[in-house]
Amino acid sequence: MNRRSMLGLALAGGATLTAAACGGGEDPLAQETADSGGAAEASTVVIGSANFPESELIAEMYAQVLEGEGVEVQRKFNIGAREVYLKALQDGSIDLLPEYNGALLSALVDGGAPEGVSTPEQVYDALQDVLPEGTETLQQSAAEDKDTLTVTAATQAKYSLTSIEDLAPVAGELVCGAGPEFQERYQGLIGLEEQYGVTFKEFRPLDAGGPLTIGALTDGTIQVGNVFSTDSAIETNDLVVLQDPKNLFLAQNILPLIRSSKNDQAISDALDAFSAKLTTENLTQALAKVQVDKQDSASVAKEFLTANGLA
Repeated sequence: MNRRSMLGLALAGGATLTAAACGGGEDPLAQETADSGGAAEASTVVIGSANFPESELIAEMYAQVLEGEGVEVQRKFNIGAREVYLKALQDGSIDLLPEYNGALLSALVDGGAPEGVSTPEQVYDALQDVLPEGTETLQQSAAEDKDTLTVTAATQAKYSLTSIEDLAPVAGELVCGAGPEFQERYQGLIGLEEQYGVTFKEFRPLDAGGPLTIGALTDGTIQVGNVFSTDSAIETNDLVVLQDPKNLFLAQNILPLIRSSKNDQAISDALDAFSAKLTTENLTQALAKVQVDKQDSASVAKEFLTANGLA
């Protein structure tokens, strides 16, 4: 069975995650959006996002960039985890969304990335061989947001933790928290056990690097959390990111993933110009305005695009 067939089977099963992955039991794929006036026209680009703030912010940036070029867009954000939104991309429920090159590659290759693949360029090249049929990636940005295993300063000091390797002898005493999908992903509990010999006392399904995970870390409900590297909560809560010497979490540069049937030169040019301006630093600053200052994503996206000559 080839990789794409295996992915198809996995995605079919992943559809059952939709209700759990989307907030409030609502399914964004079944909802009408205020700006669409109903089902999307054939020329409309339907933009989706995963169920965490950074993905929604970047998706909103994509939407505004394309609207600035006269492209009709429809927003279907906060769909859920990768297992759900890839199925939506393949069945045509959405046409475009932001992705993370290394995380996507690991999801598409059985057993994680090929040996020797870790840099952004290597990951991007390897990704081209395993993309789901009918999809393509545009240029990747310099902006990178990696999955991390993160602990509090107190936990770090108690167990003398510097890297993920240091967890192996003590993980049996520790509770790990992350999004529910982390339990079944290679870039999750599977890879941690296979590459590092880390098996936790307990896994607690929470959210994808969000407030539930951060809250559980800081109140001691969990001792190890999957937190995204651009999250300002790492600094504001004095959290410690553990090093990943075996590169379980590959380069995770942000790039657009789009259905080939909806791509054209104007769309490629607009999104490539945006990606050329997106850096880890300016993305982290923009995300903090959403997560810390509680500004809405549309306003932050507009400010970002204007500041970078994209609006």
